[in-house]
Amino acid sequence: MKKLILSAAIVLGSLSMQAGNTIVINSVPQSVNVQDEYKEIDAVPAAIKTALDNAYPGVKLEKAYVNEKKEYKIEITVRGEKSTVYTDASGNILKK
Repeated sequence: MKKLILSAAIVLGSLSMQAGNTIVINSVPQSVNVQDEYKEIDAVPAAIKTALDNAYPGVKLEKAYVNEKKEYKIEITVRGEKSTVYTDASGNILKK
């Protein structure tokens, strides 16, 4: 009887030793955001100023940038809250 219990323990022990650690390699895709380079400018076209005044009463222009596609990135302050607005040369708001 002792031999039966001992051999059962050995068999069960050897089965549990067969299970090994599996290594899982997570592959994370690397992505690069391509953003058009914006260059800081001193003055924005009058159409943009008018559009911003109409859209945001009491707006204050902090900084303005332009890229090669003539898209403008405007940093504004409205009632003490800072935000960034993207427009085209005609003053159409592209993204708030």
